Amino acid sequence: MTVNIDNIETNYLCLGEESEEAVIMLHGWASNSELFRNSAISLSSKYYVLAPDMPGNGVTSEPPGAWFVDDYVQFVIHFIEHFGIKKVILLGHSFGGRVIIKMANRKALPFEIEKIILVDSAGIRPEKSNEQKMKESVSKFGKKLLSKTPALLDKMQSMVGSADYKAASPLMRQVLVNTVNEDLTPLLPGISQETLLIWGTLDTATPISDAVKMEELIPNAGLARMEGCGHFAFTQNPVLYNAILASFLNV
Repeated sequence: MTVNIDNIETNYLCLGEESEEAVIMLHGWASNSELFRNSAISLSSKYYVLAPDMPGNGVTSEPPGAWFVDDYVQFVIHFIEHFGIKKVILLGHSFGGRVIIKMANRKALPFEIEKIILVDSAGIRPEKSNEQKMKESVSKFGKKLLSKTPALLDKMQSMVGSADYKAASPLMRQVLVNTVNEDLTPLLPGISQETLLIWGTLDTATPISDAVKMEELIPNAGLARMEGCGHFAFTQNPVLYNAILASFLNV
């Protein structure tokens, strides 16, 4: 299904009976809403479930410019408003969690956030390894050296960038730079909603230590560990994941 949000033709997943209360699922970077279908089906007996492909992901077109996290927050707010939702339960995986952390700190939202679920969420900036520091130094030096030759600069950044960076379009590469460099740790104490953290213990993208830190800093948070799972814990053990969701949401 598609809907026009902020002049962006947006693909989205929709399950359950239409209501002014909904579960909104936000996917991770370079992912899409379809990965949520299994868990959305499990919740749709009780909840109206909506999950958009965020701009530049899935089959939704790219944003009009190099967006920051706040731009994605505004987009999701307008998506929720479009459907007349008054109460939401927000669920975010990885980058989607990053968007939720910022949204939960917004004042005077046009809807009430009832609960939050963060799944292997991004938001805490990791300590940089020596290798990463070296790549960063090379990248900064290259930017100065090749500033007048954009094609060579882009090629150099592709060589030292992450897998996500290499796979992205030029515009989405800039979006990635704009978003991953923002440390949201100071915003965690500002989340007042009951928050469930679901984490794969073997996650290397957003390690379990991030979850522990979030549990410490978010006032009303609890952590459910999924043993033996990685960054996509919800697809690796969907039975356990859906059981955790069902318990938290009284399905």
